[in-house]
Amino acid sequence: AAVGAFSLREVLDAFRGCVTERREVLLEPYLSGWWGLIRFLQSLGAVFGFISKDAVAKVQIMERHRRGEQGQHYESLQSMVEFELSRGPGELRGRPESGCRTVLRLHRALLWLQLFLEGLRTGHRDSRTSTICTDSYNASLAKHHPWVVRKAATLAFCALPSRDAFLEVMNVGPPEQAVDMLGEAIPYIQSVYGITQELFAQHSLLDLP
Repeated sequence: AAVGAFSLREVLDAFRGCVTERREVLLEPYLSGWWGLIRFLQSLGAVFGFISKDAVAKVQIMERHRRGEQGQHYESLQSMVEFELSRGPGELRGRPESGCRTVLRLHRALLWLQLFLEGLRTGHRDSRTSTICTDSYNASLAKHHPWVVRKAATLAFCALPSRDAFLEVMNVGPPEQAVDMLGEAIPYIQSVYGITQELFAQHSLLDLP
C-alpha cells in the first residue's frame, strides 16, 4: 500500500473520514492516513528512514489485527481498547503486538508529524525546516527515544530540504496551495490525535511499555 507518490489530499481525505459522529476513531481510514504519511516520510529520503520503517511495521501489525479473526473488535480505536482491556491488564503488558501498544507508538509519531506540518504551514519562505523539525521532534517523539536515536535524528534533520521543496512534495500545486491544504488537513489530524489522547488517558494507556 505504501508505493506511489505522496499526496496531501489523500491524507486529508483519510483523516477527515476517521472520526464518526460519536467521536469514534475508525481504524481503516486511520491506517490509510498513516500510509499517506509514510509516503510523505519516504519521499524525503533516508533522513526519516528510522521513523518510517517503524511506522510501516506498526501499521502492518494493525492491519493484521483488522484482518484477523478478532477483526470486528478492531473497527474503531474505542472498540479495540474495550476489547483488549476486557482480556485483562496482564494481557496488554505482556503483548508487544497488542493494538493498544502499537497505536500508542503511532500516536506519538503522529504528534510529531502534526507539529512539523503545522510548523511548515505557519513558517516563512526562509524558515529553516531543520529547526521546525527538531523543535517538533523535541516536543513529541524525542522523550520516547533513547539518547542515541535522538542524536541521530537531530543530525539527520540538518539535511532537510527547504520549506518550498517540502511544500512541492505535497503534490497539490504551488506552495500557497499546499499551505492552504495543510490548513485544512491539520485540524482533522489534531482531532484524531486529541480523541486518541483522551481515550488512552482515560484508561491509563499512555505509558504502555
